[in-house]
Amino acid sequence: MISFHPVIGQNDTSADLIMIQGTIQNYFDGWMTGDTTLLSKAMHATCNLKFVRDGKLVRVDKKGYVGNFKPRPRLPDTEARIISIDITRNAASAKVEIVTPKRHFTDYFNLLKEAGEWYITDKVSTNISR
Repeated sequence: MISFHPVIGQNDTSADLIMIQGTIQNYFDGWMTGDTTLLSKAMHATCNLKFVRDGKLVRVDKKGYVGNFKPRPRLPDTEARIISIDITRNAASAKVEIVTPKRHFTDYFNLLKEAGEWYITDKVSTNISR
């Protein structure tokens, strides 16, 4: 179940909101099943993931991030949800969560619309043990 609170700018349409939801759903489905095709479809070629490990900023490019996934059965007892989406013309940001039995991930996506498609261009992530 996806729940969220959209904030849409003046020049934006519900079509963009629906497309962004689809991009994020591809990310969720790819993440939960290890489907690198879905993950790659959601993420722009220039996408970077950033997080802090042991007090230091870590940056991983799309190839390195997607390369960590292997096909697997859908993760049981795992929930993904969109918390918010903010759209201004061809730029957007989204806050999302993935909650597994062991970890709670909070991600912030920056998205851009290129050639009529929305892509995650950057991801900042944090997580905690449950």
